[in-house]
Amino acid sequence: MKWVTYRASDSSERVGLVRDSSIYGLDDDTALIDLLGDDGSELASAAERAEHDPIEVIDLATADLAPPVRPPQVRDFLCFLDHLRNAQAAAGIDMDSLWEQIPAFYFSNTSSVIGPNDPVEISPGCVWFDYELEIAAIIGRGGRDIHPDEAESHIAGFTIFCDWSARDLQMREMKLSLGPSKGKDGANTFGPMLVTADELKSFRAGNSYHLEMAAYVNGDQISYGWMDQMDWSFGEIIAYASRGTALRPGEAICSGTVPTGCLFEHFAVQGADDFPGWLVPGDEVRLEVQELGKCSQTILPAAEVHRLRTGF
Repeated sequence: MKWVTYRASDSSERVGLVRDSSIYGLDDDTALIDLLGDDGSELASAAERAEHDPIEVIDLATADLAPPVRPPQVRDFLCFLDHLRNAQAAAGIDMDSLWEQIPAFYFSNTSSVIGPNDPVEISPGCVWFDYELEIAAIIGRGGRDIHPDEAESHIAGFTIFCDWSARDLQMREMKLSLGPSKGKDGANTFGPMLVTADELKSFRAGNSYHLEMAAYVNGDQISYGWMDQMDWSFGEIIAYASRGTALRPGEAICSGTVPTGCLFEHFAVQGADDFPGWLVPGDEVRLEVQELGKCSQTILPAAEVHRLRTGF
């Protein structure tokens, strides 16, 4: 199944089932997250209702899409270790072996979740604004202390994820050893749809899926990779995320950046002299993942910075 949340003509958000190039709207005000929490039976039942008795059928290409799910929690991991290796090797830094022992993650801002075609404001005070090409697994069935071999059965489906990053702010903040804050606070894109795992069976490769991933800025391809380049599997990172705590339906477990999947990696590898530049107002960023669709977003100017007494 493929699901979207779209903005109806009365500005309300409605859940819809995607069939071919059309959206079949559910006939009630149920949110997609309300259909999660079991083995997928609720989603299947809702799909039958939507397909056989939709409240409306609209064109997917022209629909005003909201994020398919608004996660109650977002954990962003670093599963593609070559992304980190590329950046650190360019800077002459040896990668700490701890990255291969622990699937590291940070918590992100659930209040800044936006849809796949919504505009994105540059973070206030940022000059080095960046995208990240990622995949998110959305938790369907919650759990605690989940075994890695069973963890994938807790996934409702997958969607494209982009944590928009203020790199210059992030680099300054990370010196304080508390993780990213305003450098990762501005916007988190999810969309365009939630694709259930059964739709991807034919693409299974090892512990992941052989899905093509690409990113474009103003029509020029900047990033290209494959989902099955992951070092840490979704089963492993879900198990780790649930260690000693409960995961809830709708939570997002994100993959981190595919190799070449952000401007910062290119900046590190190419150097300042050959780097084409950071995102600026008016840029169009398009992220595409095979079977999961595409997100296309316009970059807007930053809001004014209200300086602190220190000048920051």
